[in-house]
Amino acid sequence: MPAAPRPLVHLAQGLLMGAADVVPGVSGGTVALVVGIYARLVSSIRAATAAPAALVRGGPAAARARLAEVDWPLVLPLAGGIALAIGAGSVLIPPLLEAYRAETSAVFFGLIVASLALPWGRIRKRGPGSYALAGGAALLAFTLVGLPELAAGDPSTLRIASSAAVAICAMILPGVSGAFLLAALGIYEATLTALRELDVVYIATFAAGAVIGLGAFARLLETLLARRHDLTMAALTGLMVGALRALWPWLGDGRTLEAPPASVHSVLVVALGVAAFAALRLLLRAGARRATQG
Repeated sequence: MPAAPRPLVHLAQGLLMGAADVVPGVSGGTVALVVGIYARLVSSIRAATAAPAALVRGGPAAARARLAEVDWPLVLPLAGGIALAIGAGSVLIPPLLEAYRAETSAVFFGLIVASLALPWGRIRKRGPGSYALAGGAALLAFTLVGLPELAAGDPSTLRIASSAAVAICAMILPGVSGAFLLAALGIYEATLTALRELDVVYIATFAAGAVIGLGAFARLLETLLARRHDLTMAALTGLMVGALRALWPWLGDGRTLEAPPASVHSVLVVALGVAAFAALRLLLRAGARRATQG
């Protein structure tokens, strides 16, 4: 059976990333890491966000040079898939989480646990530093996704831009959800309202902060992947582990973790999580065998 054309593969990867961005506690960066396009995506984001500054400093030629570094055959279908999935996922997934929160969370929990072996397996030489960094990153993510939501009815321009700069990093940082960060920083509801009402000033301020934050963070992340690959992978694995807190099927008020109740329903929820874990592990093994044979 012939392999699917790469644009279709990248479109499918974008669909997965966009769907993940709609799910509380999951980021598109996690999916990018799982499907093996993480480094290419980070490099392309760094190049694209550097183009405006290059235009100011060096003129059109410098900007074109930065844009030429973007992996467009990856980025364009990926962006299309992300946009389609966010549009569809924002309609389909929230009702599922509301009506079947425990079941849906269990499925995503199982999928993320099954994918942890990918970044951890890319560490070439594990040592005390890898384990310590993974543990620290897990604790950080566990704390972040457990923060209570804040309220900000009319956030200032500085708060909008700075919050966007921080939250947008979740797009390329596995394990941290941008929606959770916006809620923790107190501008989640205000941002949704601005989008619904097409508040141009708010949206432009948010976009400017997002571009600045994404560009700076992508540059840092690309450097870390090149110079401290093993430690970076350990940290990313830890972030994914810590963020599992948001997908625990039995969350109480204030995002507290509760024990599964003794019921048939709890058994069903656990079974769904185990099935999701097993299905993804089988797919990953099949993909690994195919890559080895090919």
